[in-house]
Parts: sequence; C-alpha cells; structure tokens
Amino acid sequence: MRIAVTAAVALLALAPAALAQAPWDLAKKAAGQATTGKLEKEVNKRLLAEGQKNQCTFKSGTAVLERGCDAKMKRLSNALVDAKKKLNASGVQNFKFVVSGHTDSTGDAAKNKALSAERAAVVVKELVAKGIPEGEIESVGMGSERRLVKPDDTPAKRAKNRRYEIQVKL
Repeated sequence: MRIAVTAAVALLALAPAALAQAPWDLAKKAAGQATTGKLEKEVNKRLLAEGQKNQCTFKSGTAVLERGCDAKMKRLSNALVDAKKKLNASGVQNFKFVVSGHTDSTGDAAKNKALSAERAAVVVKELVAKGIPEGEIESVGMGSERRLVKPDDTPAKRAKNRRYEIQVKL
C-alpha cells in the first residue's frame, strides 16, 4: 500500500510539467499536420491532373493495355519522381503512392471491382518497370464506387468513369 501511495504522489508531482508541455506539443503537431495536409493536397492535385492527361485504355473487359501507352506511363513515372522529390524536400518520408482503378457502372459489381483491381495492378507494374520502387506504390480496385460522372448513361460518360487515378497517401 505504501509503495502505491508513493508512486501516485510521484506521478502527481510530474503531472504539471507534462501538462505545461502538452499544449506546446499539441500546437507543434497541429502546425505540422496542417503543413503536411497542404502538401498532400498539392501533390495529389498534380498527380490527378497527370493521371487524367496520361490515361491509357484497356482492351474491353480485360486488364490488357492498348498500344501506345509507353510514353504515357513514362510521363506518369516522371510525375511520381517529381512528387517524391517534393515530399522528401519537405521532410516527408513515410508515404505510398496509390493507384486506384475505376470502372463504369455497367455489368456485375463484383466483376467490375476485380477488373479495376487488375487494371490498377497493371499500371503499378508498368510504373515499377519505369523505375518507381515497388515498395513505394500499391494498387486498389474501386469498381464503380467513386464515379466521376453520374449517371453514366452514355458511352462518353461511361468512358470517363473507366480510369485510374494516382494519389499519395501520407
């Protein structure tokens, strides 16, 4: 009992010092998160724009890229290298690039989800072949969960929803 009381008194004696420092630590952490959040938004805006400019098409219903995607993938890999430099220069080290595959809303939802995952994996494979370290990039299939265009009731609208996006995750 005596040991427990002594430990409690010691903890209470240290509490004011810990509480006095906590607001400063909280402020530093909040400022860092705001700066990091701003950087993440900026990098993602650029990556999304590059992804839109450099979309490759796939053979219908497959994860096989159509011809002519090599230059587009090279431009995408260059955009990732630039993003990595910007993140590293800002002191951000622990991040991943995420390639998300998307489909239109036609067909079976489960098959679309699997197809979008396969397509995203193909894009990752291409980017790794262009020099992006495999450990810094991952793929995820979204199916038709996050459509750009709703409803996708015309061929043009469906085509806009069949895409991949690249973003950084901090």
